Formats: sequence, structure tokens, C-alpha cells
Amino acid sequence: MTGPGITRQQARQLYQEDLAILSSAASEIRYQKHPEKIVTYAIQRVINYTNVCNAYCSFCSFYRPPGHPEGYLLSEEEILQKIESGIARGATGILLQGGDHPDLRIDYYERLLRKVKQQFRVHCHCFSASEILNLAQVSGISLEEAITRLKEAGLDSIPGAGAEILDDEIRNRISPMKLKTEEWLEVHRTAHRLGLPTTATMVFGFGETLEHRLNHLDRLRRLQENTGGFVGVIVWPYQTGKRTPLILPQRKPSDDEYLRMQALTRVYLDNFENLQASWLTVGLETGRRALYFGANDAGSVILEENVVAGAADSLAAGEEDLRHNIEMAGFIPMERNSTYSSRAPSLRSSCC
Repeated sequence: MTGPGITRQQARQLYQEDLAILSSAASEIRYQKHPEKIVTYAIQRVINYTNVCNAYCSFCSFYRPPGHPEGYLLSEEEILQKIESGIARGATGILLQGGDHPDLRIDYYERLLRKVKQQFRVHCHCFSASEILNLAQVSGISLEEAITRLKEAGLDSIPGAGAEILDDEIRNRISPMKLKTEEWLEVHRTAHRLGLPTTATMVFGFGETLEHRLNHLDRLRRLQENTGGFVGVIVWPYQTGKRTPLILPQRKPSDDEYLRMQALTRVYLDNFENLQASWLTVGLETGRRALYFGANDAGSVILEENVVAGAADSLAAGEEDLRHNIEMAGFIPMERNSTYSSRAPSLRSSCC
């Protein structure tokens, strides 16, 4: 049941098995790909450069609509200061993440990326598929031109944010104004074709069925078969947030459901090299358990984050906490960069 190309019917059966069987199946795939006892992690400086967004997702407690008094756009100076302080604290990558801003054109992002690269030696793992599609549309240019120009300006890789559930039946219910399934896939497909690695995500717990989740995994697996451009995948349960609307479940998935879904992802996405545990949303203890359910990566030490942190049940930990947690599980912690490669110590330097 754990070999290459597991079928949907096998996946349905596996998902219903005892947790011990799921753990064993996922660990088998994990050790085939990573036989060593190393568990990696990254130190990233997340900068939420704006909370202005016109996607109006029903599940998001971070965004503010255009014109809202609580909406903001950080100045370039503020962003650069945050990067400098993050690097001083050990960050080797930055994740610029915001909303679908109705006014920011491609030249804003190009100028910002160039300034970052001029001042710092840091990996730019930035902008969700939704942000990239939005800035292309606002700028009146093609998706390919937008990604090409972002890459030339300094973008190194693209995070998998904004995927939620890649099934339009669910997306039309929870985020009808956000990019659709095929649009999300096309952003990543285009990035891979242009030589930019990306990550993939799944957020579950919106009232979707197992079949919706399998549709999501199917689409990721097929795209990876075609491009090989995904460097990792992260799965986590929807965070209930401060403003959970009535159309969504009021209770997040249990820890056991998270572990079950993570293990299934590891087995189903056997063409992905890396699976990240989502300690930021489930906590260190469950994140530690996740290392026995197929994860070879413990995620990131996040230096400032406001999107997930906008949820009432989000968590935080420092590097020592995360390393200790990995060691408690019987693994060896090793720092990595944003594309899951180990990093030379000399990259601690902040200047070019």
C-alpha cells in the first residue's frame, strides 16, 4: 500500500486505518527518501508588508478591505529594517507576504526586491500565487512576464500559500473572489518552467470531504510529475481565528486528524522529497509526533508573522525550543534554507 503511485482507493483505505499503521506507512516513505535521522528546520523572517486585500476570503482574520482604517502598507524603509533585524537574529530567508492589493503594480515589487538584494545576502521566498496573479492583472501583463520580472529582480522561490483546498467546489464557498484551482496551479507551473522552485500547501478543515482532499493531492502529484519543481509540501488544519464566520466550522480538526492527513499526504505525494510538520498551527508536542508520521522537516522558526498568528490558536517557539523538540523525538536537528538545502555557516553574514 505504500509503494509508488498509490491509488485513490488505496488512499481511502489507508486513511481509515489505525494511526499506528498510518505512521508506519508514512515513515516508510520518509526513510526511503531520507534514511538518515536528520530533521531539518529553517529560520525565516516573515514580513507582512500589507494587509490590504480585495479577495475577501471568509476564513481570513488578517486582511482589511481597501480603504479600511486598519489597512496598512509598510514603507520600504520599514521592510528593510525588519530584514536587517531578522538577519541579525539568524534568519537566512525572508518571506514577504501580503494581500491582493488593488493598486500595487509590478514595478513596486521589482524595486523592493532589488533593494533587498542590494543590501542583504538573503533568500527571497516571497509572494503567494494569489499575490502574483493579482499583481500581473493590476499591471496588465501576462503571468509569465510577471514571474520573469520578479525573478530577474531577485525572487528566489515562491511559497505555496493560497492553496487551501484545490477544488473549486470548496473555493467557491470559502473564497469566491480568490484565484481558482487551475490559476493557482498555473502560477506554480509557470514558475517551475522559468526555473523558480516552489512549495505546496494544503489547509484542511473547511467542511470538505476526503474526496475534496484527494482531489487536491491528485493535482499536486500530477503537476509534480510534469515539472518536478515543488521542493516540499506542508499540510495544516484550518485555524479558527478571531472572526470565524458562521459558514465555516467552529472547531478546528483534532490533532489525530492532522496526523492522519499528514501521513496520507506523505504516502500519496511520493514524488515530493520533503514533508514539513506544521508545529506553528498544531504546537510543539503534536509537531514532534508529526515526525513519526512522515515529516522530515520541522518547519521554521518564524520571526514575526501575522496571518496565521491572527488566529486565536496559533503558537510560537524559538530555535532552541525547536531543536530541543526535534532531539526529544530522537532526531538530529539541522538548519536548512528556504528550498530545503543545508546551508554553509558562512551564510550567516548579512551583507553582500
